[in-house]
Amino acid sequence: MDKQLKIFSGRSNPILAKKIADSLGQNLGDITIKTFADGELWIKFEENIRGTDVFIIQPTNSPGDNIIELALLIDAAVRASAKTVTAVIPYFGYGRQDRKDNPRVPISSRVMVDMVTATGANRIITMDLHSTQIQGFATIPFDHLYSRMVLLDAIRDLALNPDNSVVLSPDVGSARMSQAYAKRLGMHFALIDKRRYAPNKAEIVHLIGDLKGKDVLIIDDMIDTAGTTVNAANAAKENGANSVTAVATHALLSGPAIERIKKSAIGKIIVTDTLSIPDEKKLDNMEIVTVANVFGEAIKRVFEGKSVSALFEF
Repeated sequence: MDKQLKIFSGRSNPILAKKIADSLGQNLGDITIKTFADGELWIKFEENIRGTDVFIIQPTNSPGDNIIELALLIDAAVRASAKTVTAVIPYFGYGRQDRKDNPRVPISSRVMVDMVTATGANRIITMDLHSTQIQGFATIPFDHLYSRMVLLDAIRDLALNPDNSVVLSPDVGSARMSQAYAKRLGMHFALIDKRRYAPNKAEIVHLIGDLKGKDVLIIDDMIDTAGTTVNAANAAKENGANSVTAVATHALLSGPAIERIKKSAIGKIIVTDTLSIPDEKKLDNMEIVTVANVFGEAIKRVFEGKSVSALFEF
């Protein structure tokens, strides 16, 4: 019997899931997901998946319900005798809690990986983890993709002069990624040294690099409450930057993020569609680029037993 590929979507980001399926010339599989009055979920695959390679697409933003939904989808697929089940998680929730940095706290990233593994997934595919060491928590294959393939094109479309442009890392944790972008784009590099004094709260201590008269790119893996990005943008302007463009893979845009961005020195913001961005969070100066083709190519290569390494070499 020929191998058969089927793609299903949870409710977290069905628009991206459809784009991924379209990129492969596939239709999304038929599935029913209901929520009972008390919040419990009911899930049923509405088509036969026995002996098929099943790919379930579900970002785990606003993580609680979406994570439970993903776990139940995996379990249902396993119990329906799918040949393999791959969890495609464009945004991996709890990715920031990857180590025991205080007494009596969980390593939440490990718990998330264990949950996906325990429910029967054979493989995990995700993008731009906040910490790449999370891959080490998995006992199943874990493919880590990068959004650089589409973000680099979007940045080049800005037609910035590399000699007069700087990639500004908003914190030390983002320095490696920012340096890689600066090298690829032939731009200068600068760094902000910040001190975090509470969750989602930090202050700038030093800015290392020359930004005067330069076009500045601030590149990070995510924008959550936008405090880090906005502080970096405003600091860039105060240090003589000509323009500021913010670039991020995951647009969480939680709490005060939208108002902060509106009032900031950010002239343009470029994000991807790993997360579903509601209309009220879309800004006039926001460009959303799709990562569907990257995930589509990864799914195709996994299904065909080909190398995926070309997609996650940075």
